[in-house]
Amino acid sequence: MATERDPLILNEAQDHRPPGPRDISRSTRYGILIGLWSATFLSVMLPSISSDFNKSNQASWLGTSYLLAVCTFTPLYGRLCNIMGRRGANQLAVCIAALGTLLCGFSTSMELLVVARFLSGMGGGGILTTCTITTSDMYSMRSRGLAQGVQSVFNGLGMGLGGPIGGLISDRFGWRWAFLIQMPFFVLSLALTTYNLRYVTPGKSGNTKDVLKRIDYGGIFSLLLCVGSCLVFLSMKYNEDLPLVDLDQWSNRWVYVPLALACIFSVVFILVELLVTSEPIMAPFLLKQKVPVLVGANNFLVSLCNFSVMYFFPMWFQTVALTSASTAGLHLMPNSVCMSAGSLFAGWMMHRTGKYKLINLIFGFFPFIGITLITLLRKDSGPLQMWLSIVPLGFGNAIVLQTNLESSMAVGTGFAQLFRGIGQVGGVAISSALFQYKLDYELRSRIHGDGAAEIVSRIRHSTTLLGELPPDLQHAARESYAIGLRAVFTLAACSALLAYFVRLPIPEKNLDSPPKETDTQPKSINPGAESRALPPPQWSPRRGERGSIFSALEPTECTYMRLESASIGGSARQ
Repeated sequence: MATERDPLILNEAQDHRPPGPRDISRSTRYGILIGLWSATFLSVMLPSISSDFNKSNQASWLGTSYLLAVCTFTPLYGRLCNIMGRRGANQLAVCIAALGTLLCGFSTSMELLVVARFLSGMGGGGILTTCTITTSDMYSMRSRGLAQGVQSVFNGLGMGLGGPIGGLISDRFGWRWAFLIQMPFFVLSLALTTYNLRYVTPGKSGNTKDVLKRIDYGGIFSLLLCVGSCLVFLSMKYNEDLPLVDLDQWSNRWVYVPLALACIFSVVFILVELLVTSEPIMAPFLLKQKVPVLVGANNFLVSLCNFSVMYFFPMWFQTVALTSASTAGLHLMPNSVCMSAGSLFAGWMMHRTGKYKLINLIFGFFPFIGITLITLLRKDSGPLQMWLSIVPLGFGNAIVLQTNLESSMAVGTGFAQLFRGIGQVGGVAISSALFQYKLDYELRSRIHGDGAAEIVSRIRHSTTLLGELPPDLQHAARESYAIGLRAVFTLAACSALLAYFVRLPIPEKNLDSPPKETDTQPKSINPGAESRALPPPQWSPRRGERGSIFSALEPTECTYMRLESASIGGSARQ
């Protein structure tokens, strides 16, 4: 409504300036969200793919290589969102992920496939990061939970459909098409973001060269080498068939050299974070505070639990129940549906009450119950237990992740993301090492006679071989796989229970509380007017208070972030 203070003639440049993230129309906002979410829609069945190369014992490398890239390169995209704009950073991530996925489809060896998966992870982590940042732009903290709940529904459908569709495609047309079929979704994502993602985020601009210098390259590189060396050690010690020297595998250089390098680069990473970089991805001063440490420990344990189960639960049906890859993947569908329902429920509750502690306490125990039911699975278990035992895990974890996101925003998204990434990599690598160790031990204790070593090696290298074995060998192999997988699920159950107790001391945070002095964006006078653009933030970061969503310490309300380039707006070049 016009007042006597409004100018009679509007400034033409101001009238035609690009809209802010809360000025855009509802249809444009939905177009942006669909474009962002469509890039993460499908997943693939990793064990069946690795079996095509007759290297099922290396299946974890398909996951760990992807997650290693996500863990180490994700912090870059917080800066890139400010340097390139939201649209530029997102499209860069989508292009890298699409290129990696395309190379996966044309890989001719397991080694090339692992490298291609690493490239996919470099883009995949950026897709998730830019999606989180853009959603934070467009919604207030209280409404953000509901928006992210809808996002989890979309991603949950992708996870649920990706497994059976990927398995069905692998069974019918070959594993390559499980990758290639994802390409249209990347194209759709690029088209929708190009057309819709054009808002500009207000904020203080800076020099791009200076911003690039503030990226913690030393920390990222040393973390990559530390975690990568640890993965090589675990793989060589437990997954590979290495020649033994004096019957002692520890004497093989492919075992002790990666372990030594992992220790060395862990020390280098700590020294870089403490003494060298000005804006570390793991802020040392946060390790002295209770809440950041608890949030980081919870993220590590929850991620370890989730990825241990997600990567090995379908394998139980392929190797113990002897189902097809598509049927095995279909058993993840109840988990995906319940994750979607749990995310929506948590988002709705936070939007309605402005609190999240109580539902975390009540439903945070569900994952432990679900994994316990999974651990009790047997070959002769009934269909209800086989199909529904994973339901409490999916529903409970969705609520835990959704409510824990609010705690992460209060203490440092980058800090929390670092521990989450390490937990994801560790969940696959540690559980794979444990599984291969138990599987090898059980197979060797059950299979004897001439050619036993070769038979054991063939069974470990291909999950599809079990259906072709003679009855006595098949029984021994299925029992061995069952014991190995039960050890993985027991590890996940312990991790889920420990995570529950770690979360208990984390205090409640009112999502309607006024922002602190360190907030990047003052709240609107009218809290209900989410579609109105807010003025640029008046904020100058001190040490420990950074200007990026993936910085060490994140302000309470991180809807808006400081721009880093004078020539690039929040989402597109001006």
